[in-house]
Amino acid sequence: MLKEFREFAIKGNMLDMAVGIIIGAAFGTVVQSLVNDVIMPPIGLLLGGVDFSELAIQVGTSPEGEAVVIGIGLFLNSVIAFLIVAWVVFMIVRSFNKLKRQQEAELDVPASPTEPSAEERLLAEIRDLLQARV
Repeated sequence: MLKEFREFAIKGNMLDMAVGIIIGAAFGTVVQSLVNDVIMPPIGLLLGGVDFSELAIQVGTSPEGEAVVIGIGLFLNSVIAFLIVAWVVFMIVRSFNKLKRQQEAELDVPASPTEPSAEERLLAEIRDLLQARV
């Protein structure tokens, strides 16, 4: 099993996967900042100065006297961030599939018949003359 794992890691799959995870995490951080710092503040301003990060519903208090809240604003920010990430992934997959279909279409197109060479034309004439003699 250790030998199989070594072969798997050496093939580059682990490295590719690690790079993908790191890039994905960094992209998620950028999207989260975009949502929290760029998109939501103007929306909150348009809705009467609501700060979505602090928008919550208090459902009670804990025995220590702290408020127990449902963070609807934070959830809304997370949903918007998810939709942005999902849209970007969709566009990447869509572009990849389009390129793949184009490549497959190019491979399926039969090669256009080329004009015969001078040698082939000469051989065809000889064949035709021989058939005419018989």
